Amino acid sequence: MPDHTHQAGGGEQPLLELHNVTKHFGGVMALKNVDFTLRAGEIHGLVGENGAGKSTTMKIIAGVHTEFDGTMKIKGREVRLRSAGDALANSIGMVHQELSVVPDLSVAENVFLGNQPLTALGTVNWGHMNREAKKLIASLGLDIDPTTNMGSLPVGLQQLVELSRVLFSGAQIIILDEPTSALSPPEVRQLFAVLRRLRAEGRSIIFISHFLDDVLDISDRVTVFRNGQKVITEDTKNLTKDLVISHMIGRGSKGMHMGEEAELKGDDKKPVVLSVQGVSDGRNLRDFSIELRAGEITGVYGFMGSGQIELARALFGKVPLRRGGLKLDGKTVKFRSTAAARAAGIAFVPENRRMMLFRQEPVYKNVSIAILGRIHRLLVKPKQEKRITEAHIKDLQIRPPRTAIPLGSLSGGNQQKVALAKWLTHLPRVLILSEPTRGMDVGAKEDVIRIVKSLRDKGVAILVLSTEPETILTLADRVTVIKKGTVAREFASGHIEKADLLSAA
Repeated sequence: MPDHTHQAGGGEQPLLELHNVTKHFGGVMALKNVDFTLRAGEIHGLVGENGAGKSTTMKIIAGVHTEFDGTMKIKGREVRLRSAGDALANSIGMVHQELSVVPDLSVAENVFLGNQPLTALGTVNWGHMNREAKKLIASLGLDIDPTTNMGSLPVGLQQLVELSRVLFSGAQIIILDEPTSALSPPEVRQLFAVLRRLRAEGRSIIFISHFLDDVLDISDRVTVFRNGQKVITEDTKNLTKDLVISHMIGRGSKGMHMGEEAELKGDDKKPVVLSVQGVSDGRNLRDFSIELRAGEITGVYGFMGSGQIELARALFGKVPLRRGGLKLDGKTVKFRSTAAARAAGIAFVPENRRMMLFRQEPVYKNVSIAILGRIHRLLVKPKQEKRITEAHIKDLQIRPPRTAIPLGSLSGGNQQKVALAKWLTHLPRVLILSEPTRGMDVGAKEDVIRIVKSLRDKGVAILVLSTEPETILTLADRVTVIKKGTVAREFASGHIEKADLLSAA
């Protein structure tokens, strides 16, 4: 049950204040006239869609972004932080979503990382360090042997150890970025118990999360960002999940915008090509199931850290599965490598194009690499590679339309088209696309969407995974929402809106 009985003193001077903060990156405005306050002894939730301005605001507070317009005050005193070290000197610490623990070191070494206590001879005082680490960890309600190897701990405990390192630094303002994204329900409860204890000690916590249920459970107040601006700050007791979502997406008299609603057309009569049955990887995927059908685009939507990346890599043989199984055309399969997945007709375009493209090589080599075994026997045939590539350049409208220029000289959108072109000469049975339109301009997005839909119309079973609801709603025939590694909800047909996805996630 949510606990909002705690009330930070509203009449006191805020511990932290931002006034009219504006931040540009080149010609792009990331923040516009943002006001934000943090009270002493409160947990303040911060929510908004990707690109809403949450991370930029927190990086200003944490001393990462040093150039901005507006003012920042701590305890009424104006400050301008120039580094993360400056932030720590002002009692501000941040635990990032991607943990910075060193798995091969002990728990105590991670707590005192870069600040180990020394003996008079200048060597590490192991006994003192272990005793102090144990006391600090125990203050969080944890009973962990400080000599334990960090990498052997569950991710939830690793996160709490990293939190203890921030506390050891003396931080009174603690920023937590997506702290529950990779945690199991018991680990979330354990973390929340620690946060409530810290709040009772007078520390202040900024809790950034896409998981609105978690935000509403733990926070005293919530601030919503949209399009680089603060929309509202409100006591949590006055908010509902639906109300928060409406502030996030900004639905008003103008109604829906493009990519914010769709009519799903899932067809259960189409044959299942790949069946994913209760798969788990032991960490981010938990009993996840889905079916991919010929001539359909199945969208998987979820917030960052929900398990989409791990799902894509598991289906392509890059991540081993601990439980569950896969069936291809009704037959049980097990992909022990990416080569095995490719041989079975699985194609994968990852969210990071650099993972699969050779930027220094010419365009035609990037296109033909997936089919070299089919077009070459003993000798490489560049003329044939170029002929195939020229056809794809024309069909996909790759610009500039030249086969021999280095791939790295193309724009991000055109590089994505090249990544797709790899699979067009011999169509795959299943095409997995992770964040296929991320970071593209409108024109490039439209081209990629056209290409993906044309592959669907040729009978390919396509899986699109994205943290952008607009991408899912624009492409998908049916949608599965993934939340903390498992299926939260499925939409097979009928009308669906962006708010439905956000609510389910």
